[in-house]
Amino acid sequence: MTWLRALKVTARSGLTVERKRLEPLVAARGAAGLAIVIGVSLTVFGPAVAASSAFGAFQAAIATFQRSWRPRPELALASGTSLALSTFLGYLTGSHLLLFLALLSLWTFLSGLSWAAGPTVGIIASSNVAIMLVTVTIPTSVAAAAVHAAMMVAGGCVQAALVILFPVRRWGAHRDALADALAAEADYARRLRHDPVAPFDPEPLMAARDAATITPRQARRRPRELHGARGIAERIRPVLASLADPAVGVPPEGRERDRVREILAAAGAVLDAAARAIRHGEPVRVPPAAMATLKTPDTGAVLTGPAYRAATRLGALLHDVLETAGSTQDTPAHDKATPYVPQNPLLRPSLPALVPSALRAMRAALRHESPIARHAIRVTAVAAAGYLLGTWLPFGHGYWAPMAAVMIMRPDFSQTYSRAVARFGGTLVGVALATALVQLAHPGTGLSAALAVLCAGLMYLLMRTGQVAAQACVSAYVVFLLGMSGQQWTQTVPERVILTLLGGVLAMIAYALYPAWETPRLRTRLADWLVADGRYAAAVVDHYAHPAGKACPDVRQALLAARDARVAWQEATDRAKNEPVRHRGLSRAAAADAERALAQLGRVAMLMEAHLPERDATPVPAAARLAEALRKSTEQGAKAVRERRLPQWDAVRTALAEWDGEGVPDRVVRRGAGLLLDTLEELTDALDTAPPPMLVDGSETSNGPGDQEGPPAR
Repeated sequence: MTWLRALKVTARSGLTVERKRLEPLVAARGAAGLAIVIGVSLTVFGPAVAASSAFGAFQAAIATFQRSWRPRPELALASGTSLALSTFLGYLTGSHLLLFLALLSLWTFLSGLSWAAGPTVGIIASSNVAIMLVTVTIPTSVAAAAVHAAMMVAGGCVQAALVILFPVRRWGAHRDALADALAAEADYARRLRHDPVAPFDPEPLMAARDAATITPRQARRRPRELHGARGIAERIRPVLASLADPAVGVPPEGRERDRVREILAAAGAVLDAAARAIRHGEPVRVPPAAMATLKTPDTGAVLTGPAYRAATRLGALLHDVLETAGSTQDTPAHDKATPYVPQNPLLRPSLPALVPSALRAMRAALRHESPIARHAIRVTAVAAAGYLLGTWLPFGHGYWAPMAAVMIMRPDFSQTYSRAVARFGGTLVGVALATALVQLAHPGTGLSAALAVLCAGLMYLLMRTGQVAAQACVSAYVVFLLGMSGQQWTQTVPERVILTLLGGVLAMIAYALYPAWETPRLRTRLADWLVADGRYAAAVVDHYAHPAGKACPDVRQALLAARDARVAWQEATDRAKNEPVRHRGLSRAAAADAERALAQLGRVAMLMEAHLPERDATPVPAAARLAEALRKSTEQGAKAVRERRLPQWDAVRTALAEWDGEGVPDRVVRRGAGLLLDTLEELTDALDTAPPPMLVDGSETSNGPGDQEGPPAR
């Protein structure tokens, strides 16, 4: 992608306003907390302290909107306290330019590194640094700075108290995550009726697992319907796939296929009903037709072998879903061989206990090739340069430039450039509207405070619809807030627009000069996914040689690692597609074909996992040799991918050839083993971008297995 096209795409993304579900009650609660803090501060201390405390309460409320499964009061307290500390230390050094620059650089560098601990921590840290640049200019003495810092902490406490006293949709985010996972599987079941090899995005299941990781205090208060449905949903997906796939199930057409379609439709209806019940906290109401389909005794007469086994397991799992969600109806017959056992909760450490792990993540990111480290260096250099430029320019309020840059910059190209455009566009709109209102109404201190609270409430309401809408509200909020403390719009508006533009330009130039492109790292991401998929497939195949029943923690851990690697690959390709750089050895077509091959590899392993043998099943010794070949070959293949060579699968092919003639009690394992080799060979074909040689007659020859990858396609 050229630079011109990349700029157009990112600008369009930054100016887009999306349709999102609004949360007016949550926005009203945040605005009410801000109004309380401003009102008390105005009455007791005056406009200057009110402005500082308002920034603390404003930022604390924003922290509670970040995507986090952690209790929201903790985020509000952490945000208010860290902003107070930043402001106090910033004021102590503010009169000495070099000392303040050193503190600003240290604070900015640490905020950039904090993205290694997660986006929530990174956003809060970056926002605190940006707001600190404003709040350090308000106090007039050390004692006043201490009072301002204390009021910022008080603002965080007020927002935290409101979250506790007036909860909105308690456990709502956790309910939505689990309901989305069940709804995604319901949609998957319906799509399998028409496409037996339909793809499935595991992201809803991953989000549900993340939501199910809770603190010990949450575990004692969690609603019953959130206890075990997520684990059951994880087990339903491979059973659905194995029931529909002709490779290990029933023929593509005929009486058996018709029966499978009926079961899949009924499963979709049951899962949808459970999702609705969990989302709204109400009893499950399943359509009678779906219940009748699942309870009919004809299934055993129509389906046989692996298909009947999958249908039986599906009925048992659906029974467990309805039982967990709180069904009010009779459920399908439950297979007593696989009883539902409530899972122990996945425990999340407390907030203080997360500090060591966050520090370890930040330390691990301190590598020059790390995107997080490069982001930290970029944002530090831009913040220092922006502050110096803003100080030297004859505008006053020079902190606008570094503040805009810190709020704009993110570790990847697309977000940085789209946010730069959105911030400048939103600033123009917000400043223009606020200025016009000031000119017409000439608001005093009280009315300015009320307008600031109104703008903050609109920002809380619209912040998830896009950056441009949120930035417009923030710009108007700052104009009214500074007007409350006595600053005229003519002192802030022109310089804010110019310095915001300067900060955005600095941020964009910094990324262009010191980038962290994802495109050159695509091969590494692909290799990591290949290794993870290979270990998952090997763990599944090995259990056919050593039957251990359905409780296979090694398979589960390998599956989770494979999902993480797949998501890392998808996020990398999403970032790379808008980067203005040429591919370096992996074209878009090759990347898409390789992604399909690895997704199919994981899918075949999942089909085999759905039919793992019981403990008393007959072992298949050849499966152990194949598992070892899969593990070693995928590791060697990953090394070849990183080195721009074609991976070879001779060891897997040899293990399958030695398998022939050995008795296999279950056709699933032998047929699945062949499918695994097919997908690995598809991966090699996807990466083979060398043009075939031309014969004398002008025709092309096909590449042999030993052909090496040629130069990247242009």
